[in-house]
Amino acid sequence: MGRKSSTRKVKSLRDPSAKMSKSDPQAMATINITDSPDDIALKVRRAVTDFTSEVTFDPETRPGVSNLVTIHAAMAMINVEEALSQARGLDTGAYKKLVTEAVVQRLTPIREEIERLRSDHAHLEGVLAQGTRRARELAAPVLREVRQRVGFC
Repeated sequence: MGRKSSTRKVKSLRDPSAKMSKSDPQAMATINITDSPDDIALKVRRAVTDFTSEVTFDPETRPGVSNLVTIHAAMAMINVEEALSQARGLDTGAYKKLVTEAVVQRLTPIREEIERLRSDHAHLEGVLAQGTRRARELAAPVLREVRQRVGFC
């Protein structure tokens, strides 16, 4: 299958010269794991491309379209060549729909699990209590040693 695409290369949807970042002030620049399918579709549809309709991969001269290819490859877990093969015959508008499908398919199960966990307050409280107990167990010997060295014991 070849080398997989790297998500380290994903760029902002609004400024393909900058890295995609959750701290970007432009909400439309970043796809978040918890975005709804409609939000993802809107963000991808509005992603910056250019006036050439063919889908190609050339990060220097076509950074916006190349970014979409990178996102598609990463989300579909294929390499760039395979993503380009799937894009053959599509214009950038149609390709954005394909990219959207790949992103939604990959992120929906994750988003749904996050929502399920967030709504299960008893489980979250249990995880927090278990973490608190474990932290105290790990800290106890260190605290004993500190108390001894400082002279509190």
